Amino acid sequence: MERHRSVGGERDNPGFDSTLDEPPVYQEADHRTVRPSVVSAFGHDTLDRVPNIDFYRNAGSVSGHRAVRPSLQELHNVFQKNGEISVPDTVNDDGEGSDGTPSDDLESAIPSDAKGGTIKFGWIRGVLVRCMLNIWGVMLFIRLSWIFGQAGWGLGIVVIVLSCVVTTITGLSMSAICTNGVVRGGGAYYMISRSLGPEFGGSIGLIFAFANAVAVAMYVVGFAETVVELLKDNDLLMVSEINDIRIVGCITVVLLLAISVAGMEWEAKAQILLLIILLVAIVNVFVGTFIPVTDRKKSEGIFNYQSNIFLENFTPDFRDGESFFSVFAIFFPAATGILAGANISGDLRDPQAAIPKGTLLAILITGVTYLGVALCVSATVVRDATGNATDIITAGMVCNGSSVAACELGYDFSSCAVEKCKFGSINNNQVMTMVSGFGPLIIAGTFSATLSSALASLVSAPKVFQALCKDNIYKILHFFAKGYGKNNEPIRGYVLTFIISVAFILVGNLNVIAPIISNFFLASYALINFSCFHASYAKSPGWRPAYKFYNMWLSLAGALLCCVVMFVINWWAALLTYAIEILLYVYVKVKKPDVNWGSSTQAVTFVSSVSNALSLSGVEDHVKNFRPQILAMTGSARSRPALLDLAHSLTKNYGLCIACEVFEGPRSETLEEMNAGMEKNQLWLRKSKRKAFYSAVACNSFREGAESLLQASGLGRMKPNTLMIGFQRNWRTAGIEAVQSYVGVLHDALDFEYGTVILRTNHGLDVSHIVEAEDENEQQALDKDMMPNGGKAKGLFSKSRKSKQVLTTRVSVCGPPLQQDDKMNEKLLEASSQFKKKQPKGTIDVWWLFDDGGLTLLLPYILTTRKKWKDSKLRIFIAGQPGRCEQDKQEMKSLVEKFRINCTDINVIDSINVPPSADSYKKLEDMIEPFCLHEASRDTAQAGAMRKEHPWKITDQELSTFEEKTNLQVRLNEVLQEHSKSANLIIVSMPIARKESVSDFLYMAWLDILTKDLPPTLLIRGNHKSVLTFYS
Repeated sequence: MERHRSVGGERDNPGFDSTLDEPPVYQEADHRTVRPSVVSAFGHDTLDRVPNIDFYRNAGSVSGHRAVRPSLQELHNVFQKNGEISVPDTVNDDGEGSDGTPSDDLESAIPSDAKGGTIKFGWIRGVLVRCMLNIWGVMLFIRLSWIFGQAGWGLGIVVIVLSCVVTTITGLSMSAICTNGVVRGGGAYYMISRSLGPEFGGSIGLIFAFANAVAVAMYVVGFAETVVELLKDNDLLMVSEINDIRIVGCITVVLLLAISVAGMEWEAKAQILLLIILLVAIVNVFVGTFIPVTDRKKSEGIFNYQSNIFLENFTPDFRDGESFFSVFAIFFPAATGILAGANISGDLRDPQAAIPKGTLLAILITGVTYLGVALCVSATVVRDATGNATDIITAGMVCNGSSVAACELGYDFSSCAVEKCKFGSINNNQVMTMVSGFGPLIIAGTFSATLSSALASLVSAPKVFQALCKDNIYKILHFFAKGYGKNNEPIRGYVLTFIISVAFILVGNLNVIAPIISNFFLASYALINFSCFHASYAKSPGWRPAYKFYNMWLSLAGALLCCVVMFVINWWAALLTYAIEILLYVYVKVKKPDVNWGSSTQAVTFVSSVSNALSLSGVEDHVKNFRPQILAMTGSARSRPALLDLAHSLTKNYGLCIACEVFEGPRSETLEEMNAGMEKNQLWLRKSKRKAFYSAVACNSFREGAESLLQASGLGRMKPNTLMIGFQRNWRTAGIEAVQSYVGVLHDALDFEYGTVILRTNHGLDVSHIVEAEDENEQQALDKDMMPNGGKAKGLFSKSRKSKQVLTTRVSVCGPPLQQDDKMNEKLLEASSQFKKKQPKGTIDVWWLFDDGGLTLLLPYILTTRKKWKDSKLRIFIAGQPGRCEQDKQEMKSLVEKFRINCTDINVIDSINVPPSADSYKKLEDMIEPFCLHEASRDTAQAGAMRKEHPWKITDQELSTFEEKTNLQVRLNEVLQEHSKSANLIIVSMPIARKESVSDFLYMAWLDILTKDLPPTLLIRGNHKSVLTFYS
């Protein structure tokens, strides 16, 4: 699809055409929004516009109202004869992206209060509440006392603080990323993909969404297990314990799904209700520690605040093979809820402010809560208790062992050292219920914690997945990108999440899945931290986060810490996570999604490239490291595919290849076309997997343009050293200027000490006329598709103007006649792809007639190292003197062996000096006849006048002077016909025309007769500096 596009995204004004005599007259369409005039600012009307945010809307989207500033061409080129200025102030689009799906550009979106009831949340309801509910899980009520019983409150504090350090560093990194520009929906996926690119974002987005979907099952099963325990205690089981868990779990997921599908407002209200229950349950724990305990509670190891209990619980008492790391691994998943707010970033009123504030405050509040509850329990509950009220201290007993504190308080729990007791912080998971003031509230808190976490995950998974699908990284998943309702709810994503969660509830082994899910979350944290580090390290001018309280090295430490924690939690789950992520990364890398988000990966690649180029510039060239760096005069990237394919075969991934085009004509006429083709040609090279650059210049003549390219192309040591150009087949009809320009380019290349390569094929190289015809047909079909509603063009403005056809001349060094029949075009297209496919078994015949430094031998050797040419064997032909052919052959064989170049045969031709046949010479005479002066038959005055009138013609004196060299070219063609007619490719040393001695037409005749009626032929002349060496 053709669309107005530029490097900045907004430079091309769709209402401007620099080719017109007068500025266009715009007919204003409906719903056009026009900015106020700038007269009040400057005192007069002007085409320039004052700075405005509308000019900086997201250039990657076509939604909303993106203002169009006047282009540089409008300000620089257009002269308003009538003094009137007409420039569109805004461009209204149809709200659809380039793929036909609704666009989601928050930068240019309509404000929330104008969207008819769209729900947007602030930082408290949207981020703080969600994060706190997700972090306060069942760990708080069921496992926290066990963790502090095992590790003691000394190491227990370390466990909580270390977890908070990881999440805090991640929160700081996330704050920096999300304040570096407008944040769309997608949470962690959006931030990682826009920072590190689609490869990292696409891989982590998929597993993060899956982790949230499976987390729904985990939390719901936790809730169902608590419910089934209550049913079991009251003899109310429906079927069996495991099946009751499945039944309750499925019913719960259905209810949660109904709340989610009902809309974010209902889901938010449910979260507030669950938060209130959870807060009451937490307060209930603190209140319970101050209520005087009964004798029964004392026998179960629960007392009021006692310093001796607190001191006894300070040291660790790891049992049953537990260690600090295993205890940490059990607790850390409780801290993995910090992305709950970021995951619904698309539903936040101001994500840039809400995410940092809400997330960091949630980490602080929940961290303090965990510490407070744990320390209160550590000061009131002993590790072991029998639950037997008769186990009291008798007179004369000495308090020692592991239950000293209980002993000092009058209870004898020493039997717990021999056999396992049922009570105490290590032995009983219901300690919080017993400590609290009202036990059922803790059960309600457990329900609230599990349901709130499940609800948050049920909302997060579809939101993240929808954002991933909208970006179309995985094309097969684009079905789930569609949203419904005023909030663009991902209903399809909800259904998929529901199916996944129910499946895991019914058949999943959650004890195995749990560590994998935790590692998926940790992988997301690691990449968020690495994204912040990477963006800071790249030092891109676009990295300007409003949140300043971050440090790139702290972010790197956070990323490494997350990776370490992954292995601490479960080493095999960590390896599995890495394997899945690498697999998805490679998949996205290979597929190469057509997106450009300005990632820090691009910035670092640029910095590395500049650094490497500078390092290379400080190293002198060495013959061992010589490689051909080719400047290929291809025209547009698609015009001469055979020339480009052969150049690409020589450079591949290991050398520089630049496809060059010269736009000939006045700059005012050619510049616009050249600028428009830059990105298009480079994109075609990338999509067709040609490892080459595209470069173009606009000049008055082809020779001037080529001269500019020869002098200015490249960077530092990465400069072209070889010119590759197609043979000008139509030189006899092209005209004097075209021939002089072509030969002049060859002279310039030799002057600038370039190696020179000329490619000739029987059917020619230029297919530009076929490409242009295809493009025209595609454009006509596209125009029909883009003109619905009775043929009216789709867009905001319709232009009425005087039509003016501007013809731009582009130089073609081997252009075919304008009229081509289908058969000729078919042959030309077939010939143009001959170097793209694998070459059949055959030979590459190298006619190394003159020593040019070795380029004539090196280039065919490089070809034989490529897969397409591996079945082609080298044959070397040299000129030899009669009577010493064997000696010349041995000398050449020795030289080639020293160069370590394999060849199947070396042939010495001792008949090159034989005069050519009369028929062959007649072909040359017929070829040059129209360009010969024939001044010898005239008197001196007439001959001088003829030379002055036609200085470009071939004189009789010139023919006489260069008779031997002319005969050599004719004879060489005869020898080539005899020995190399069946070769896959012929390489011949290119003859050199001495400047101001050999006329351009005679030189073209040499090249033509030398390569006439042969297989594809390369004429090569190095710059006479060695490119081969036999020294190590």
